Amino acid sequence: MENVKDLIPQREPFLFVDEIMDRGENTIQTLYNVTGNEDFFKGHFPGNPIMPGVLLQEALFQSGACLMAGKDSSGLGVVTRVSNGKFKGMVKPGDTLDMSVELVDQAANAFYFKGRTKVDGKVVLALEFACAQVGEV
Repeated sequence: MENVKDLIPQREPFLFVDEIMDRGENTIQTLYNVTGNEDFFKGHFPGNPIMPGVLLQEALFQSGACLMAGKDSSGLGVVTRVSNGKFKGMVKPGDTLDMSVELVDQAANAFYFKGRTKVDGKVVLALEFACAQVGEV
């Protein structure tokens, strides 16, 4: 499978996709292993570490960016809309995020996605989001 770092510009400590498991024309499945050593756990929350919801969203956005990178265009994917977000569980150190993103529509440089994150087979986040593909920034 492709190397995530060849597809998107994010790097540690802000890279939340470890591996691409499967990639089709309009779908992608990725994994991120939550080690517990991530910096954000120092303050969210001491003694009861929980991965922030905004970072769970970011992991899905990065998965979508990996899917966008396979399309016949170039540029940076920038999130323009997030809707219908549903947080259904907490993510703790030692969990593995199993993320799936589907491209449901594309119009010019706009990409419309549905994303879902599971931990141990249970959905912890479901949302819809849109990205615009813009020139390099």
